[in-house]
Amino acid sequence: VEGTGGSSAVSKCSAAARGYIQDRFLPLLVGGRRRRRAPLIHRGYYIRARAVDHCVQDFLLKTRGHPRTQILSLGAGLDSLYFRLKDLGLLHHSVVFEVDFPSVAAQKAALIRRMEELAALAGEDGGEGSGVAFSGEDYKLLGVDLSELPELERALEGAGLDKEVPTLFMAEVVLTYMESSRSDALIAWAGEGFSQGCFLLYEQMQPGDPFGQVMQQHFRGLRSSLRSLGHYPDGESQRRRFLAQGWTQCNVLDMNEFFTLCTPEDEQQRVRTLEPFDEFEEWHLKCSHYFVLAASKGMEPPWTPLVPSRTGPPGDAPARLAGGVTAAAWGVPGPRCYGHRSLLVKPNLIVTSGGFGEEEDGHHGRVRSLHLLLKLGGCWRAGRVKMGGDAGERWGGRLYHTMSCISKGLALVVGGRTSPGRAGLELLWLKFPEASDASEPAEVPVELVRVQPTAGPAAGPAAGPAAGPAASRWRHSATEVTFRGHQLLFVYGGRSAEEPVLGDWCFLHTQELSCTMVPVEGPAPEGRHSHGACSWEGGVLVAGGLGAAEQPLGSVFFLKKLGQGFRWQPVETQPPLVPRYSHTAHVLQGRLLLVGGVWLQPGPGPGVTIIDLATGSCSNYSISTEHLEWPLMLHNHSSILLPEEEELLLLGGGGNCFSFGTHLNPEPVSLSLRSILSSH
Repeated sequence: VEGTGGSSAVSKCSAAARGYIQDRFLPLLVGGRRRRRAPLIHRGYYIRARAVDHCVQDFLLKTRGHPRTQILSLGAGLDSLYFRLKDLGLLHHSVVFEVDFPSVAAQKAALIRRMEELAALAGEDGGEGSGVAFSGEDYKLLGVDLSELPELERALEGAGLDKEVPTLFMAEVVLTYMESSRSDALIAWAGEGFSQGCFLLYEQMQPGDPFGQVMQQHFRGLRSSLRSLGHYPDGESQRRRFLAQGWTQCNVLDMNEFFTLCTPEDEQQRVRTLEPFDEFEEWHLKCSHYFVLAASKGMEPPWTPLVPSRTGPPGDAPARLAGGVTAAAWGVPGPRCYGHRSLLVKPNLIVTSGGFGEEEDGHHGRVRSLHLLLKLGGCWRAGRVKMGGDAGERWGGRLYHTMSCISKGLALVVGGRTSPGRAGLELLWLKFPEASDASEPAEVPVELVRVQPTAGPAAGPAAGPAAGPAASRWRHSATEVTFRGHQLLFVYGGRSAEEPVLGDWCFLHTQELSCTMVPVEGPAPEGRHSHGACSWEGGVLVAGGLGAAEQPLGSVFFLKKLGQGFRWQPVETQPPLVPRYSHTAHVLQGRLLLVGGVWLQPGPGPGVTIIDLATGSCSNYSISTEHLEWPLMLHNHSSILLPEEEELLLLGGGGNCFSFGTHLNPEPVSLSLRSILSSH
């Protein structure tokens, strides 16, 4: 537990170096331990720092008329809050108390004395008292175990803490490491013993879903288990906890809500442009598993820093119908990756390409081999086909591409990226033998062919530009349509190295491999990526996705086929579709099936949503994973519809769980749809 504060300080320091937060004091406290973190870590520590600074500065603003105020930071670690506030001139009448383990406090006190700039701000050290590691005029650093409440109270009284002045208590990922009975006692002591109190809490939540399970496993591995998380698993239980311990007002927001509702839009845009970023699922999941809480008592006017500055989408979780679907493991090794694509090339052959995940040697990276599932003698077998040499170089280990079956044994790969700054990958053909006597998947001969598009006009629809607009995007969709007897791919949406969200499309002629001009009527949907799309009645259904403001979309559109072209028209659902992205989509028996994905609603993530395309009726079904021995993460996955069996096969999926490690679903999972189709 003592080591968690140093790790957090290093991550905050890295975020500051990239411009996410302004903090010139952290490098002085971190010293030589500085490390460059990933963009996802930067965003995670940015939103934490933003929430804390927002609440602290609101407290100082609301209490500026008082002759004296106090800030008590519990488990402060190497935090630089005091030095930043002092440097900004915000501590005219405030005293900051910091408490941490004696060894941590002693280390920090030594740093302050050694660093001239820190020592000048903290002032002359008045000497050590009982548990006091450093004592300046407006800065007191104490070394006390927070779980020993009588000792803590004695040390704070000796350091001059006044129970009759407005006091802000702060705890950033601290109380959760304590036994809940001890942390409850600390909250009650603060709520009952101080006449004017405010409490700022930042911690984890939602331990029961797959991300939460990986998060808990990570902290157990560090020997710093989240002890109170089981007792207080969500924001509402935390709110009730504080109200029961003497606090009269309490508001809780998860970090998605805080970023969307309490962070100015220009600041959101600034953060989005700081560095290339493409880990939206992991960002939103991380934010849904942390919350910020503000409680108060005796404050006039009441302290309410978490009242949103604007309204957002409804936060109620969607109703789930009873009798959901049960996930069953297939019992064969699956593609351990995410951001890949899977395709039913033939009735007995499923091919998965690309993504990021585990290669044959066990190392993680961009996947350069093909994963095959081959049905032999009624049983599915798994294997890999490695693309070496020139083929491997051309493939490049791309992510977030599309793979479409153009004819029997022939698939076209469009778009994708190798990094958020490198897209524009060439179109590729994957050729499979129409007949094969292979006895193992690895024996299936696969040919990778570079596309050589023709420059001349197509025979039929007017030819447009070459395939560049289709190939230069990722997180898009490519759906088969026909027009005037020609087979086309409708390539829609996605993002590119220049544009964070695309709302355009092109009709890619699958023979000429150029973009073909086809008339499209009606108001176009707003731009999106990571949406679901599939064919229906000669047109294309598009559902959900992530919009320009990095917010999930709940709209459904139908690109309807007409005699002379196509027309966009909205599909109204009742109740409205809960906004989501990173899901998969299929049509079966006149119903649109949306599988998995990420949404910003409280509680478990999406299961299976069924939309009746005749009536617009929309129903949400949960997925039971009681028969799986591992967490099932249903984002960045792929799915194959087996219509005759009324079954869905889910392959891969998962991702980086913030700093908690990478989770990859280890094997394919099947979902039988019979029960929910008959009940819908």
